[in-house]
Amino acid sequence: MMLPTHVIAGMLLAVPLVRLAPELAAVGFAAGALGGLFPDLDMYSGHRKALHYPVYYSALSVPALLAAVFAPGPATVGVALFLLGAALHSVSDIYGGGLELRPWEGNSDRAVYDHYRRRWIAPRGRIRYDGSAEDLALTAGLSLPLLYLLDGPLRLLVVGALLVAIAYTVLRRRLAELVVRVIPLLPSALTPHLPERYNENNDNR
Repeated sequence: MMLPTHVIAGMLLAVPLVRLAPELAAVGFAAGALGGLFPDLDMYSGHRKALHYPVYYSALSVPALLAAVFAPGPATVGVALFLLGAALHSVSDIYGGGLELRPWEGNSDRAVYDHYRRRWIAPRGRIRYDGSAEDLALTAGLSLPLLYLLDGPLRLLVVGALLVAIAYTVLRRRLAELVVRVIPLLPSALTPHLPERYNENNDNR
């Protein structure tokens, strides 16, 4: 799934705070967004392995959530929502496409790395690939309650994420083809530093 989907999904986890602890809701929404974003900081180095931990984020989120329930405060709520957002991101990527430049071709058996079992988890393909039409539909659907509940900067964050999602969906396939054309033009010294999927797809072209 694309990054805007993960950010909005992470924010959605904080919706119960609007009624249960409105004074902590802003912290929860921000932390959920950051948690949804954080795993993809490995996008250009060890993508879906270096910062994706489907088991460990999920395990750590349980005591963090209990701490937030029994000792609610900005710190406990922020940590809990961050870990929940990161866990949701890491797990939900299993249900998307594989780790390849053109995932709609379905040539990859790698979705997310499971550090606990030390193996790659195969993609389930419920969302065909990041930036697919169904990915955008999911992003839009998840954003609706947030657009209704939020205002100010947090609402602008949701609107911005939605606009990025629309643009990325429109350009997704073209961006992959652009990468394939640009790679041969780069200095050979840069090639080893490119994401592995870029080199593999260029070689298979």
